[in-house]
Amino acid sequence: MNSVSQLELKVLYEISQIIGQALDLDQTLSDILRILSETLEMKRATITLLDEETNTLAISASHGLTPEEKRRGVYRLDEGVTGRIFQTGKPFVVPDITKEPLFLDKTQSRGMERGRIAFLGVPVTIKGQPGGVLTADRLFSDDVSYDEDVRFLSIVAALIGQFVQLGKQVRAREENLRRENLSLRFKLSKTYHRFFIVGQSQPMTRVHQMIEKVAPTRATVLLLGESGTGKTLTARMIHELSDRAKYPFIKVNCAAIPENLLESELFGYEKGAFTGAAAPKPGRFEEADKGTIFLDEIGELSAGIQSKLLRFLQEREFERLGGIKTRKVDVRIIAATNRDLADAVSHGEFREDLYYRLNVFPVLVPSLRERREDIPALLNHFLDKLSREYGRRLSFTPRALDALVKYDWPGNVREMENLVERLSIMVEDERIDLADVPPYFFTAGKPAPQASLDGQASLKDMEKREVMAALERHNWVQSRAARELGLTLRQMGYRIRKFGLERMVNERRGRDQDLDLS
Repeated sequence: MNSVSQLELKVLYEISQIIGQALDLDQTLSDILRILSETLEMKRATITLLDEETNTLAISASHGLTPEEKRRGVYRLDEGVTGRIFQTGKPFVVPDITKEPLFLDKTQSRGMERGRIAFLGVPVTIKGQPGGVLTADRLFSDDVSYDEDVRFLSIVAALIGQFVQLGKQVRAREENLRRENLSLRFKLSKTYHRFFIVGQSQPMTRVHQMIEKVAPTRATVLLLGESGTGKTLTARMIHELSDRAKYPFIKVNCAAIPENLLESELFGYEKGAFTGAAAPKPGRFEEADKGTIFLDEIGELSAGIQSKLLRFLQEREFERLGGIKTRKVDVRIIAATNRDLADAVSHGEFREDLYYRLNVFPVLVPSLRERREDIPALLNHFLDKLSREYGRRLSFTPRALDALVKYDWPGNVREMENLVERLSIMVEDERIDLADVPPYFFTAGKPAPQASLDGQASLKDMEKREVMAALERHNWVQSRAARELGLTLRQMGYRIRKFGLERMVNERRGRDQDLDLS
């Protein structure tokens, strides 16, 4: 046996020893090139594989190249020596790279070398189809023919093809398992979350499908929809179905925090940044590191905070208030709003560049009036929940159920949950009839089914009901309720005091801040 054959056997034997780690394709390919280098004193080699997403040939593993040189090694399918070998499926030998016009040296790894450099490449075939190219500088000494180089590289390329095919099969199996796991987690999550368990209408089915698609990705999500439709729950489900589920889910209501405090709340502050800053404090972005931050009511941000948020979205870096150290965190952003942000952009109330950064994957969460077929099941679900809490089982009469299905629910699911809880406390019988439903539920823009009851009410009572209804619809946030009624905030405050609603407003607002619905 000659010395060349002995070297070949030694190389093939050492390659056979790494079969056990073949599931780690990148490491396996790098080890193959390392073995070629150590055994045959090969200076440079690359394994270039087809990238099906970009339809280009890119270097997957290399020896003798710097990371920057490797990064430059991307070829069209018809470009240079690499492209020719890929398209023809035949080896190609370059005795002197300086005299071969097809040799492009895109990696720029040979520019400083002196003397003649011989180069050759062979195709990597996967299941009978071209899958890549193995290239190397001359393996053996000049007294050995190029045919020996090509023959031996072809044997190695065949092994590489097997490794790549095995890696593809493993990745496909992992993807199927990931999808099955995601589907199972989605079903379990739907069972756990009361809002989605009864969402069987077509609009909610679309929301389910969009959640399943976007959850495994890193994409920024913008949740759109009216107040009370369940945007916070949607955000939490996206988080729980993602790879970030074991890390924090941080909620920030941008409308509930005063503007002068919001920056320090989001980005944190250093000691001495302002009066009372006795110690440094991390912000919500730092708390959400590796997890998800949910920015509710994103449309209420001031221009200054919008600018700082845009920088964070672009660079994922920030400074604490009063600090100079730049910090980086890995956070996925989910934002929500009940405003028309496109309209706000056109009126100069919201930054256009920030809008496009947030609007990567918009999800519209439908209102209850857009999915009326879900209303009976939702009502009964809340009754089931409260029956366990209050120890009594209630049900709706057909007349009451029909009226509630026809009701527009401007406060959506939150309004429904509040109503069912109130009825569970107030109704003494086991059946909830139409007369038990507060009259103001039917006075918003149309005649009430209980006209006889409303006809006896004083103007003061009717005004009180309208104020309470508006507060209910807007989660007891006075500014929003006032805006709906066409009142100033001062006028709303006067009516709250006039009707003795201060205590109710404080209690309801405090309780609803803890709800998982927005």
